[in-house]
Amino acid sequence: MELGLLGPMTVTINGTSIVPTARKPRQLLALLAVRCGRITPVPTLVDEVWGTDIPRSSACTLQTYILQLRRLITLSLDTDSRRDAKDLIVTHFNGYQLMADPTYSDLREFERLSVEGDAALATGDAAGASRLLGRALALWRGPALMDVPAGQVLHSEIIGLEESRMRVLERRIVADLMLGRHATLVPELQTLVAQNPFHENLCAMLMVALHRSGATWRALAAFRDLRDGLVRELGVEPSYRLQRLHQEVLENASALCLGDFGLTPDAGYAGLAR
Repeated sequence: MELGLLGPMTVTINGTSIVPTARKPRQLLALLAVRCGRITPVPTLVDEVWGTDIPRSSACTLQTYILQLRRLITLSLDTDSRRDAKDLIVTHFNGYQLMADPTYSDLREFERLSVEGDAALATGDAAGASRLLGRALALWRGPALMDVPAGQVLHSEIIGLEESRMRVLERRIVADLMLGRHATLVPELQTLVAQNPFHENLCAMLMVALHRSGATWRALAAFRDLRDGLVRELGVEPSYRLQRLHQEVLENASALCLGDFGLTPDAGYAGLAR
């Protein structure tokens, strides 16, 4: 079995897709795949598929959807396979579990590379961290489960995946800052800030990259744009940590502190000096 969740959903067994075309079975498979190896209670599956508009026949209909998924699995299995569909989608007391140990899962690979990248960054190996975290990000083929109509449960799972993606992206950018790739990072960070105008971490990294590229006035403008947006839209000022960074840019400090943003390990502070 191969699982692809970081983009359009792909679930294949022996090269054969078992992704149903119908909306609700597709949602069901997506949630089981995201939670592969964990039991998902029936009430959670019902919430995902029907939300607040739960029919009286939901339990019976849910069983029908599970049967449909198992039929697709059966069609993909080798005739001499020792396992059958019930071994892959296992019924538990009041729940179901996708028990397959995938030969490949882009989500598991993303998580593995992320952990290794974080470990490299923690030891000050910026080059290794940038490489590993970059490989993790390259696994994304688009928004997570972008072709699956998500209910409230799956929507929460997708938010978690996207938050993980953003965290890894931030760490990779920090590694590149430590490597002195300031000017190269500016276009990427400008795009990210435009897409996330109130994201203080991204604004902070853009300010650092611009300042170290010799464009201090642009770094100050990035702060002003974020502040103007916060005041206009939310009626609040930037956080103390961003205001502190702004002051450091004004003072042309030799080292700009990103530690306040939870972006750098202690070992990396020296690498963030100009």
